[in-house]
Formats: sequence, structure tokens, C-alpha cells
Amino acid sequence: MDFVQVDIIGLSTSPSSGGAYALVLGEVNGNRRLPIIIGAFEAQAIALELEKIQPPRPMTHDLIRDLFKQVSADVTDILIDELKEGTFFAKIRFSVNGTESQLDCRPSDAVALAVRMTAPIYVAVHVIDEAGIPTDDSEDLASVERSEPEVETQSADTTPKSQLEQLEDDLQTAITEEDYELAARLRDDISRLKGEKN
Repeated sequence: MDFVQVDIIGLSTSPSSGGAYALVLGEVNGNRRLPIIIGAFEAQAIALELEKIQPPRPMTHDLIRDLFKQVSADVTDILIDELKEGTFFAKIRFSVNGTESQLDCRPSDAVALAVRMTAPIYVAVHVIDEAGIPTDDSEDLASVERSEPEVETQSADTTPKSQLEQLEDDLQTAITEEDYELAARLRDDISRLKGEKN
């Protein structure tokens, strides 16, 4: 199985998220972004470590890191290797005394551990092909200026857009506005609609 390395681009939320966040991963040598919806606790665990904020008592992911260190285990890398029915699956690969092994886990937990152990994060090519969202190479998502979406008016001689075309336009708008939770939902709707047409 082939993998591409990714970095954490950021965490985002929207008022309608219901407490969920989008963890946005970006290809190291590419232009695709992979939004993964995660819970507030996991988002907090990732954000605290990225900001180098030390809580007064160890959090769950700190405990896991300390446990790995205590048994002299080396976390080799994190693999996000499956996407089934909208759910991402991950593995923590590690070695102890020269013996390699892996643990199945949620991507949010794997990433929270990766930032604590400075372990590289990889995504299976077929996962990023299916769920990745391409962005303009010259565009830095962290500095995209937010603007009001342009209202398109249809002239009398233009044909109305199909549902698929409208969803694809909405997806591009969501990416531009950095609303990765909406982008993830639209991506899933587009995949489902394309599947029904085949």
C-alpha cells in the first residue's frame, strides 16, 4: 500500500458544527487537503500540544505518550489507511526492543499522539484520492482572505446547473472560505451522487 506524508494544516469549526471540529491535513509534497471531522476533546488535545500548553495534570494522550516512553517504545509513524462509509481508520506503528507492531485507533487519537511524539503522519494514497480536496498550489490556506460568496445570476439562455454541478460549486466555495466541515459533507454527497450514477 502506498502512502503520502501529510502535515497538520489546522483545526476549524463552524457555528453549526454541534461541537465537532475539522482536523485539516495537507500533503507535504502536494496540494490536497484532507478534512477529518473529530470531537471537541480530541481537537483540544491536538491544539494544546501544537500551542505547547501544558495542562496541570496529564491528559489521556499525554498518558499514552508517557506509557510508550516508560516501556522504551518508539512510535515510528501514524498511518491513516482506510475510509469506510465516511469513517477514517488509523494505525499507530511502533517498535519495542526491535519488534515492530501496530495499534488500531481513531485518526484523531493517532494525530494527538503524533504531535506529542513528533511522529510523521501518512495517509494511504487511495484514501486521499477518494477524500482529499485539491487546492490551488499558490494558495496558502492559512492566509486566504474571507470574502462574501459571489451570487451568480443565470441569464435566460443558460441551462440550470445539475445537482452534481451545484454541489461541486458549493464545495469550491466551502474550500475558499475554509469551512472544512461543510467541505467534507459536500465531498461525501458528491461521492454518493457519482456512485448512484454509475
